[in-house]
Amino acid sequence: MSGVAEAGLTTRLTDWMRTRSWAIAMTVAIVITCGGLVILETARQRIASEYEAALEARSATVQLSDLDRHLAQMSAHESRYLLTSSDSDARSYCASAIDIRRAVGSLDSYFRRAADSAELASFTQIAALIDERIGGGARAMQRAAPHPLDLSACGTVDAEGAVDASLVTSTLALLRDNEERRAQRALDASRADQRVSTFAAAGLSALNIVLFILLFRNLGIQIDSQARVQKQLITQQEELDQLVNERTRQLEALGWHLQAVSENEKTQLARELHDELGAILTASKMDVAWARRKLQDADPVIAEKLARALATLDQGIALKRRIIEDMRPTVLANFGLVTALRTLADEAAQRNGWLLDLQLPADEIQLDEQTEIALFRVAQESLTNAAKYARATQVTIVLTAGDGEVSLHIADNGIGILPADLKRTHTHGLMGMRQRVAARGGRFDIRRGDLRGTDIRVVLPVANVGTAQTQDAARTDTPAGHASFEDG
Repeated sequence: MSGVAEAGLTTRLTDWMRTRSWAIAMTVAIVITCGGLVILETARQRIASEYEAALEARSATVQLSDLDRHLAQMSAHESRYLLTSSDSDARSYCASAIDIRRAVGSLDSYFRRAADSAELASFTQIAALIDERIGGGARAMQRAAPHPLDLSACGTVDAEGAVDASLVTSTLALLRDNEERRAQRALDASRADQRVSTFAAAGLSALNIVLFILLFRNLGIQIDSQARVQKQLITQQEELDQLVNERTRQLEALGWHLQAVSENEKTQLARELHDELGAILTASKMDVAWARRKLQDADPVIAEKLARALATLDQGIALKRRIIEDMRPTVLANFGLVTALRTLADEAAQRNGWLLDLQLPADEIQLDEQTEIALFRVAQESLTNAAKYARATQVTIVLTAGDGEVSLHIADNGIGILPADLKRTHTHGLMGMRQRVAARGGRFDIRRGDLRGTDIRVVLPVANVGTAQTQDAARTDTPAGHASFEDG
């Protein structure tokens, strides 16, 4: 069990690494870049510090050389004065002394800041010797002068004793050599740090390049994988759409078949009711009427009962007629759609007290039987809904035909259909109308009116089925054409 758990954990970790590899690589690249920038900045500061130390050491070397030169010039001025007693040589001696003291002060600041204790002690000793050398030379010129000299510009001249010039020169040379070595070491360290920085920058750049290559490669793989998955999804979606379309066509065909079967069954049932039940009811009515006439004088009580039986038979015949009309309107079969719509609308208007606005063609239009049935059933259901729910006072019916299609528009001024009712899937009346129209390849639209009420529009394609005379002859041959037999 532990092995299975470890394998599962490893699989999950691998999957997580695969899905998060781009984020990990980006994070590592950012960390490496930031670390590289810190390293490079530190190296830059070190290189700048070492280069500055080299420059200071070189400057100290130059100053030590200048100090040695000034000391030589000062000794030359002293020797010339002792030979010529020229006041200009005395003044030049003091000028050199001033330059020497200035150089010593600058070097003293440098050695106190940058040199170690041994170098600082050596420079302090040489500074004292130089000061003694200046004072000794000034005293020598004062003793040898034919008249008192103004040597205040030379500074303090109270120092006693002679100073070994070779000691001063050798010490200055030693200090100069040390500073040159210090400058060279600083330059070497600076170059080494530069090489290290270059190698580090190159290594970090190469590592980042490798990481970005891996990152983009992984992104490319993921993009390809997503493209394949998307292509598969598109293929599956197309297959599902094709399957849905096929199932939709099958359902439409089934719906059309069921409607055709239903209409055929209604026609068959209407024919049987008309032929069988109508004959029975008519025969019974005739027999009862004959018995009533025979017993009218002999037995008035029985005659009265028979009269009520005749009234009941009349009600049955009327009920049978209404049922037949609902199942298979005889007026539609005998006279066509225009007359059937006018009759249907007039009867509905009389029952509900509507103000009727009919805009129907003056003559019958040539339509196939199934199209006429579909339009009549839509009108029948629409008027039934208007009577049940709309509370309308006016109904408009418009029927037009042309350009290969027939259009039916039914509108009322009632309360109007609610948006929620348009989305209800269990509204069988609306579903039936939609199905009838869709089965004929037409368009069905129902919506609230612009001001109030409900608008229903149906558009069906028209197929020419022959002349109006041919249609009339076909209607005359239908079984429903014997509707008047029941009234005998």
